[in-house]
Amino acid sequence: MHHTRTARALPIAAAFVLALTACGTGASADAPRDAAAESAPPSPAAEQAEAFSITDPWVKAVTAEEGMSAVFGEMANGSDAEIVIVAAEHPAAEMVELHEVVTEGTDSTMREIDGGFPVEPRGTRTLAPGGDHIMLMGLTEDLEAGMEATVTVEFADGSTTEFTAPVKEYAGANEEYEGDGHGQHEDDGDH
Repeated sequence: MHHTRTARALPIAAAFVLALTACGTGASADAPRDAAAESAPPSPAAEQAEAFSITDPWVKAVTAEEGMSAVFGEMANGSDAEIVIVAAEHPAAEMVELHEVVTEGTDSTMREIDGGFPVEPRGTRTLAPGGDHIMLMGLTEDLEAGMEATVTVEFADGSTTEFTAPVKEYAGANEEYEGDGHGQHEDDGDH
C-alpha cells in the first residue's frame, strides 16, 4: 500500500519542528546530550493513513451508463488512536461519497454519512452491500469485471493513501438513494 501525505501535513510538521527547536531545556552548550533523543525524528501530525489497511477490497462492475458503483471491503486501524476516513477519490468517478444505508421497515435508503467513517483504535469497519460503502458517482468509463480500480482515501488529519481493488460482478442490493439530485434518485441494485 502506498502512503502519501497531502500538502497540508508539511506546514504542520515544519511548525512542529520549529516549535521543538525553539523549546530549549535550559542546559548549557557544554552539557552532555542524549544522542538517541536527538536522532529520533519528531512525529508528524498526519499519521492516520499509516494506520489504515483494507482487506478484500472490491468494486461492483457496472457500465458508465449505469452511472454509479461502490467500493467494499474491511477497513482496519492498526493504531491506538481513532482514524476517520472523510473523503475518497476514483479517477473514473466525477463524484465520490461515503455512504451509509438506513433501513426503516422494509425500505432501505442510502445517503451520505455525516462526519465520515471512524475506525476505532485497533478496530475494523466493514464496507458491504446494504451497509456502509464508498459510492462512485457520475462514472466516466465502464468498470468491467476483471479490471482493477485504484481508490484514494483521505483522513481527518489530511493524510491520504490509496489501494487497488478488483472489479467484480454483483447482483446488488435494492436501496433508494437519498441525495441532492446527482441524476439518480433510485438505485436498482447497482451499488
